[in-house]
Order: sequence, then structure tokens, then C-alpha cells
Amino acid sequence: MTSTDRLQSTTLYSTTLPSRVDALAWPALTAEVDATGCALSGPLLSADECAALAALWDDEQRFRTTVDMTRHRYGQGVYRYFGRPVPEPVARLRAAFYRHLLGTAREWAARLGDPASWPDDFDDWLDLCRRAGQTEPTPLMLRYTAGDWNALHRDLYGELVFPLQVVIGLDRPGTDYTGGEFLLVEQRPRAQSRGTVTLLEQGHALVFTTRDRPVSSARGWSRAPVRHGVSTVRSGLRRALGLVLHDAA
Repeated sequence: MTSTDRLQSTTLYSTTLPSRVDALAWPALTAEVDATGCALSGPLLSADECAALAALWDDEQRFRTTVDMTRHRYGQGVYRYFGRPVPEPVARLRAAFYRHLLGTAREWAARLGDPASWPDDFDDWLDLCRRAGQTEPTPLMLRYTAGDWNALHRDLYGELVFPLQVVIGLDRPGTDYTGGEFLLVEQRPRAQSRGTVTLLEQGHALVFTTRDRPVSSARGWSRAPVRHGVSTVRSGLRRALGLVLHDAA
């Protein structure tokens, strides 16, 4: 069975996928993102759906580029950016998360005095990215084996940036792999950095800060830069789907 056959044999192409994102506990999710910079969704995709997505890795024609992290000193491991057309379930997930995270993005911009250039419709936002020269899709698959890791970084690909993004675990921590925790490090204003470690369960989505976020201080709202990465995978295979919500130049 090809990767396309496996993907089409799941419910991922059904119209219920956006409704699953809609059904997440959004008040609690956005409150936690606002308080800590990241939040786990709970179950979103089934094990079969995760396996179908992970199987896309072997179909190189679906991807526009492959990045060897060791070569670029980004860490160790490999990731691939999807080309056009982005697989339909990935595109649906991306648009659904954008819709629910838009309110938080606008609120953060207001607190920091930044322009909130994000339109209501995700396709309109991607059109703005294209007009700014950011024409390349950014959803990606990440693959780590024993000894691999991802250095702390921020996913910035041009002038236009959406302040939140999503990663979905495709394998079972503790069973398919060990180690490989998701890392988020926030530089607090006039203080030492704060780190958050998250174990990404299979089929669960983690919403997290892309670049920086507002934090309350005695002087009002301050900008806290945020970076993310992955700790060393100690055994097994760890794969994930990344949903960056802006496109790349």
C-alpha cells in the first residue's frame, strides 16, 4: 500500500477533521498558552491517522526540500518541508488551528503595541504572505532517531510571522522512543530564562509561541523572546508533524 493509499484509507480526508479541532477545550488551551507560552490539546488524531501521516515521509515527491540538521548545525536529525499541493489533511489542520489561535494572536499584538495584520480567513493570510514574497509552504515532517536532537530556535521565514504554531506527535513516547522531549525556553524580562519540558503524546497537538509573547511586569506588558527545540532522543524513532502558520520566502 502506498503512502497515498494509506492516507486516503483513514478518516483524515473527511470533513470531520476541522470539527475535531473545533471541539478541543479552547478556553483552557488559550488560557494556558497565554500563561506559559504553550499548551497540549489532548487526543486529536488516531494511531492509524498518525501512521498514515508518518508514511508520507517515504514519498519524496511530496516535499520541496529536505534539511539535514547536522550539516547546518541545527542539531541532529532530518526534516522535510511539504511542497505544493500540501496534503489535504495537513492543510485542513493548519487552517483550523489558525482560526482558533487568531484571537490570541491579536490580543498579544495589542498588548505589545504591534500591528495585527492577520485577516479572519487563513487563505487571505497566505495570500498576504505570497504578496510579501513568502511563497513556500512551511508545514513539515520531522524525524529523529537515537542520538538526534534539535537546537533551540525560532521558525521565522520572512517579515510576516504568525505568533503561534503547532506540532503533533506521530509516535508513542516511552514505547516507540525515549527522550526527545519538546523544549520551550523563555527569556523573562530582567530575569533568567524559564524552561518548559513537554512529553508529546501520539496524536496530541502542542500549541506554542513562535517568536515572542507578552508577559506582565511592573512596567506593563513586556516582550519575552521564546525559542523551542527537542532534547536528545535516547532510543527508537520520534516523528512529528509541524504546522507553522506563515509561509516562507
